[in-house]
Amino acid sequence: MPDTTAPAPAAAEPDPADLAAFKAGFRRHAAGVAIVTALDSDGKPVGFTATSLASLAAVPPLATFNMARTASSWRAIEETEHVVIHLLGLRNQGLARRMAGPAAERFAGDHWSEGPHGLPLLHDVTAWMTGRIVERVHVHGNAVVVVQVEDGGTGADDDALLYHDRRWLRPVHLEA
Repeated sequence: MPDTTAPAPAAAEPDPADLAAFKAGFRRHAAGVAIVTALDSDGKPVGFTATSLASLAAVPPLATFNMARTASSWRAIEETEHVVIHLLGLRNQGLARRMAGPAAERFAGDHWSEGPHGLPLLHDVTAWMTGRIVERVHVHGNAVVVVQVEDGGTGADDDALLYHDRRWLRPVHLEA
């Protein structure tokens, strides 16, 4: 598993106006919602809600997500080889909230089962993909994680679940 750990140049202290513009701008950028799950080194399930999921390439099938290296799930992502990426629909809003909440409560209940590689597989999502982590790029206190998709499946179709301005939303369908 390649791991790009070269130290990044020290970040300059952000200008308060720049930071305010960044935060305000990204609050207004709607994003799809996904959940990434893995196992920690003790074999316990970990996971988190992610709005940074993106496709990187179709051949080979690569996806990326970003996360803070201070996040409760980071240690597992740093040490594991495989993850499951779950794509959410509107019906999964409660699941998104649960997986964004306290780490100790994320896997309490019957909303998941053991999936490929023994990984936590969430029930009733619109799609899921298992993948092997091929790179972790450290950027200041964060990481970009690159996953090569190896398998997956789809669930029932649903309207998209979006996260925008600290709210969960359903997109409005416009005429083409």
